[in-house]
Amino acid sequence: MSLTPAFLSAAAKMHNSKCHFNGTVLISVLPSLLGAEFVLGGLGNGLALWIFCCHLKPWKSSTVLLFNLAMADFLLIMALPFRASYYNAGLQWMYGEAMCNICLFMLAMNRSGSTVFLMAIAGDRYMRVVHPHHRINSLSVSRATCFVMGLWLLTITMTAHVFSLKHTNTTYCESFMVDTEPSHNLSWHKFEFLFSFIIPLVVILYCTVHIIGKLRGRQLAQHEKTKKALCFLTVVVVLFTICFLPSNLMQVLIWVETQRRARALPPAELCPALEGMTNAFFLTISLTYFNSVLDPVIYYFSSPAIQNLFRKTLH
Repeated sequence: MSLTPAFLSAAAKMHNSKCHFNGTVLISVLPSLLGAEFVLGGLGNGLALWIFCCHLKPWKSSTVLLFNLAMADFLLIMALPFRASYYNAGLQWMYGEAMCNICLFMLAMNRSGSTVFLMAIAGDRYMRVVHPHHRINSLSVSRATCFVMGLWLLTITMTAHVFSLKHTNTTYCESFMVDTEPSHNLSWHKFEFLFSFIIPLVVILYCTVHIIGKLRGRQLAQHEKTKKALCFLTVVVVLFTICFLPSNLMQVLIWVETQRRARALPPAELCPALEGMTNAFFLTISLTYFNSVLDPVIYYFSSPAIQNLFRKTLH
């Protein structure tokens, strides 16, 4: 890693009211972290896609959801080497503005896609347990595919704004920027980031609570199939919360602190005051990518057939 002395000594700076940070902590931590996520996530999701495409037959509507979750994770993972290269070069983007926006779009779209498909998977399990005779449970693979295409269209629509981002510094490739003008921090990108977490979280928790209540009402808590359903939902809730909650809390905290400190500090001092929280936010963003590494655990617990295929493949 080669960094110029001028870069290392630079403090947080302000460009057109936006804060540019030297990122010393990020430069030392993220390249290896993103590299590990790329290797583990690529292997796990690549294996899952191979099993779905070549060995798991026949498909069901739930398989369509799991396959598209794996696809969203795999596409996100493919963008991580570019981000690792960016941090390894000392926050110097070397691939041009168009490629920067493409990379940021891939991360945003597939991060949102992961949360949307996790929500859909929890909803699917909810319908099968709480409303087992509903006709949606007998949805054909072709109709499930149409539904999934709708989810992809929604995700793309919500994140396509990334292509309109303008980078005042052509070597600085970030979609999340702290603005010294508090009103400018209420951007669609930040709203979409929070929205794509809060709504799926509410739906996943709703499905989990109602499934537990329904199973207790039927006195099925000790049934083997019921235990597996509860284990599956527990895995979904835990992974979702661990991976996505910290970055969303940091996003809200930065917004609140920007509002508070903008009233107490001159603009020139605001960026340095927020650098620590901003570094923490970007570290927690990398934790959201770790969700793509852990999602194969969800595939594994989704059905006995997939468990057997994973075991045979690994052995």
